[in-house]
Amino acid sequence: MKTNLFDQKGKSVWEIELNDLVFWLELNEGLIHRALVYQLANNRMVVAHTKTRWDRRGSTRKIYKQKGTGRARMGSNRSPIRKKGWVAFGPRNTVNFTLNMNKKERRKALFTVLSSKLANNDLIIVDNITFSEAKTKNMVEVFNALPYNEKALLALPARNEIIEKSTANISYVKSILVDYLNVKDLLKYKTLVLLKDSLAKLDNLTK
Repeated sequence: MKTNLFDQKGKSVWEIELNDLVFWLELNEGLIHRALVYQLANNRMVVAHTKTRWDRRGSTRKIYKQKGTGRARMGSNRSPIRKKGWVAFGPRNTVNFTLNMNKKERRKALFTVLSSKLANNDLIIVDNITFSEAKTKNMVEVFNALPYNEKALLALPARNEIIEKSTANISYVKSILVDYLNVKDLLKYKTLVLLKDSLAKLDNLTK
Protein backbone atom coordinates (compact mmCIF):
# COMPACT_ATOMS: atom_id res chain seq x y z
CA MET A 1 0.00 0.00 0.00
CA LYS A 2 1.44 3.38 -1.03
CA THR A 3 0.54 6.98 -0.22
CA ASN A 4 1.97 10.44 -0.86
CA LEU A 5 4.82 11.81 1.22
CA PHE A 6 4.62 15.56 1.85
CA ASP A 7 7.21 18.06 2.97
CA GLN A 8 6.41 20.73 5.54
CA LYS A 9 5.50 23.15 2.75
CA GLY A 10 2.64 20.87 1.65
CA LYS A 11 4.25 19.59 -1.55
CA SER A 12 4.08 15.92 -2.50
CA VAL A 13 7.74 14.92 -2.85
CA TRP A 14 7.56 11.11 -3.02
CA GLU A 15 5.43 8.02 -2.58
CA ILE A 16 5.97 5.96 0.53
CA GLU A 17 5.02 2.32 1.11
CA LEU A 18 2.97 1.50 4.21
CA ASN A 19 2.75 -1.69 6.22
CA ASP A 20 -0.36 -3.67 5.24
CA LEU A 21 -0.62 -5.10 8.78
CA VAL A 22 -1.13 -1.57 10.13
CA PHE A 23 -2.92 0.33 7.37
CA TRP A 24 -4.82 -2.33 5.43
CA LEU A 25 -7.26 -3.87 7.90
CA GLU A 26 -11.03 -4.20 7.60
CA LEU A 27 -13.11 -1.85 9.74
CA ASN A 28 -14.31 -3.51 12.95
CA GLU A 29 -16.65 -1.11 14.76
CA GLY A 30 -17.37 -3.54 17.60
CA LEU A 31 -13.67 -3.93 18.42
CA ILE A 32 -13.10 -0.16 18.23
CA HIS A 33 -16.03 0.44 20.58
CA ARG A 34 -14.67 -2.07 23.09
CA ALA A 35 -11.23 -0.45 22.96
CA LEU A 36 -12.75 3.01 23.51
CA VAL A 37 -14.86 1.85 26.46
CA TYR A 38 -11.78 0.10 27.90
CA GLN A 39 -9.71 3.28 27.67
CA LEU A 40 -12.40 5.56 29.11
CA ALA A 41 -13.20 3.19 31.97
CA ASN A 42 -9.57 2.72 32.99
CA ASN A 43 -8.93 6.49 32.88
CA ARG A 44 -11.99 7.20 34.99
CA MET A 45 -11.33 9.16 38.16
CA VAL A 46 -13.81 8.09 40.85
CA VAL A 47 -14.32 11.33 42.79
CA ALA A 48 -17.95 11.32 43.96
CA HIS A 49 -18.14 9.98 47.51
CA THR A 50 -21.09 10.36 49.87
CA LYS A 51 -21.29 9.57 53.57
CA THR A 52 -23.22 6.61 54.89
CA ARG A 53 -24.97 6.50 58.25
CA TRP A 54 -21.74 5.25 59.83
CA ASP A 55 -19.66 8.14 58.43
CA ARG A 56 -22.02 10.97 59.38
CA ARG A 57 -21.15 12.71 62.62
CA GLY A 58 -23.82 13.87 65.04
CA SER A 59 -26.10 12.79 67.83
CA THR A 60 -28.11 9.59 67.59
CA ARG A 61 -30.70 10.94 70.04
CA LYS A 62 -34.31 10.53 68.95
CA ILE A 63 -35.59 14.00 68.04
CA TYR A 64 -39.00 13.66 69.70
CA LYS A 65 -41.05 10.90 71.17
CA GLN A 66 -42.57 8.24 68.95
CA LYS A 67 -46.24 8.88 69.73
CA GLY A 68 -48.50 11.65 70.90
CA THR A 69 -47.14 14.55 68.85
CA GLY A 70 -49.27 14.05 65.73
CA ARG A 71 -46.15 14.15 63.59
CA ALA A 72 -44.50 11.42 61.57
CA ARG A 73 -42.21 9.10 63.48
CA MET A 74 -38.59 10.28 63.34
CA GLY A 75 -35.26 8.99 64.56
CA SER A 76 -32.03 10.98 64.78
CA ASN A 77 -30.91 14.07 62.91
CA ARG A 78 -28.61 11.88 60.82
CA SER A 79 -31.56 10.42 58.92
CA PRO A 80 -31.14 10.59 55.10
CA ILE A 81 -34.40 12.52 54.70
CA ARG A 82 -33.20 15.38 56.92
CA LYS A 83 -30.84 18.21 56.06
CA LYS A 84 -27.17 17.29 56.61
CA GLY A 85 -28.09 13.65 57.10
CA TRP A 86 -26.35 10.68 55.50
CA VAL A 87 -27.04 9.86 51.84
CA ALA A 88 -28.95 6.70 51.00
CA PHE A 89 -27.63 4.73 48.01
CA GLY A 90 -25.20 7.54 47.11
CA PRO A 91 -22.03 7.12 44.99
CA ARG A 92 -18.90 5.80 46.70
CA ASN A 93 -15.28 6.06 45.57
CA THR A 94 -14.71 2.41 46.41
CA VAL A 95 -16.33 1.26 43.14
CA ASN A 96 -13.90 -0.32 40.66
CA PHE A 97 -14.67 0.58 37.03
CA THR A 98 -11.54 -0.91 35.44
CA LEU A 99 -11.97 -3.31 32.52
CA ASN A 100 -9.73 -5.89 30.90
CA MET A 101 -8.95 -6.26 27.22
CA ASN A 102 -6.47 -8.48 25.41
CA LYS A 103 -3.30 -6.68 24.28
CA LYS A 104 -3.59 -8.10 20.76
CA GLU A 105 -7.18 -6.86 20.54
CA ARG A 106 -6.15 -3.37 21.65
CA ARG A 107 -3.45 -3.23 19.00
CA LYS A 108 -5.79 -4.52 16.32
CA ALA A 109 -8.36 -1.86 17.27
CA LEU A 110 -5.64 0.80 16.93
CA PHE A 111 -4.56 -0.54 13.53
CA THR A 112 -8.19 -0.70 12.41
CA VAL A 113 -8.66 3.01 13.13
CA LEU A 114 -5.39 3.82 11.35
CA SER A 115 -6.59 1.82 8.34
CA SER A 116 -9.85 3.76 8.27
CA LYS A 117 -7.88 7.04 8.36
CA LEU A 118 -5.99 5.97 5.25
CA ALA A 119 -9.13 4.72 3.49
CA ASN A 120 -10.93 8.02 4.15
CA ASN A 121 -7.94 10.18 3.06
CA ASP A 122 -7.53 11.44 6.61
CA LEU A 123 -3.91 10.30 6.92
CA ILE A 124 -1.04 12.62 6.00
CA ILE A 125 2.61 11.50 6.02
CA VAL A 126 5.14 14.32 6.37
CA ASP A 127 8.83 13.81 5.71
CA ASN A 128 9.95 16.06 8.58
CA ILE A 129 9.06 19.27 10.40
CA THR A 130 11.92 21.49 11.51
CA PHE A 131 11.97 25.02 12.93
CA SER A 132 14.83 27.17 14.15
CA GLU A 133 12.71 28.40 17.07
CA ALA A 134 9.38 27.65 18.70
CA LYS A 135 6.70 29.86 17.17
CA THR A 136 2.99 29.20 16.79
CA LYS A 137 3.09 31.08 13.48
CA ASN A 138 5.48 28.52 11.98
CA MET A 139 3.22 25.59 12.81
CA VAL A 140 0.14 27.42 11.52
CA GLU A 141 1.89 27.89 8.17
CA VAL A 142 2.69 24.17 8.01
CA PHE A 143 -0.92 23.12 8.60
CA ASN A 144 -2.26 25.74 6.23
CA ALA A 145 -0.12 24.10 3.53
CA LEU A 146 -1.17 20.52 4.35
CA PRO A 147 -4.48 19.08 3.02
CA TYR A 148 -5.95 18.30 6.44
CA ASN A 149 -9.64 18.32 7.45
CA GLU A 150 -10.96 19.92 10.64
CA LYS A 151 -8.90 18.96 13.73
CA ALA A 152 -5.52 17.29 13.34
CA LEU A 153 -3.48 14.94 15.53
CA LEU A 154 0.28 15.23 15.03
CA ALA A 155 2.18 12.05 16.00
CA LEU A 156 5.88 12.59 16.74
CA PRO A 157 8.50 9.81 16.78
CA ALA A 158 10.30 11.38 19.77
CA ARG A 159 10.08 14.36 22.10
CA ASN A 160 10.61 17.64 20.26
CA GLU A 161 10.27 20.70 22.45
CA ILE A 162 10.19 23.16 19.57
CA ILE A 163 7.33 21.38 17.77
CA GLU A 164 5.41 20.75 20.99
CA LYS A 165 5.60 24.42 22.02
CA SER A 166 4.68 25.55 18.51
CA THR A 167 1.45 23.51 18.60
CA ALA A 168 0.51 24.25 22.23
CA ASN A 169 -1.56 27.34 21.38
CA ILE A 170 -3.30 25.94 18.29
CA SER A 171 -6.77 24.79 19.30
CA TYR A 172 -7.29 22.48 16.31
CA VAL A 173 -3.95 20.66 16.55
CA LYS A 174 -2.68 18.28 19.23
CA SER A 175 0.84 16.82 19.32
CA ILE A 176 1.42 13.37 20.79
CA LEU A 177 4.19 10.79 20.78
CA VAL A 178 3.47 7.95 18.38
CA ASP A 179 4.06 5.54 21.28
CA TYR A 180 0.94 6.99 22.94
CA LEU A 181 -1.41 6.84 19.96
CA ASN A 182 -4.82 5.74 21.20
CA VAL A 183 -8.33 5.12 19.91
CA LYS A 184 -9.87 8.05 21.79
CA ASP A 185 -7.63 10.71 20.22
CA LEU A 186 -7.81 9.12 16.77
CA LEU A 187 -11.61 9.27 16.87
CA LYS A 188 -11.66 12.82 18.26
CA TYR A 189 -9.27 14.30 15.67
CA LYS A 190 -10.34 13.72 12.08
CA THR A 191 -6.90 13.99 10.45
CA LEU A 192 -3.80 12.12 11.56
CA VAL A 193 -0.44 13.66 10.61
CA LEU A 194 2.45 11.22 10.93
CA LEU A 195 6.11 12.05 10.53
CA LYS A 196 8.04 9.61 8.35
CA ASP A 197 10.11 8.35 11.29
CA SER A 198 6.93 7.51 13.20
CA LEU A 199 6.07 4.72 10.75
CA ALA A 200 8.97 2.56 11.93
CA LYS A 201 7.63 2.57 15.50
CA LEU A 202 4.18 1.50 14.27
CA ASP A 203 5.79 -1.32 12.27
CA ASN A 204 7.51 -2.55 15.44
CA LEU A 205 4.11 -3.09 17.08
CA THR A 206 3.31 -5.81 14.56
CA LYS A 207 6.34 -7.91 15.57
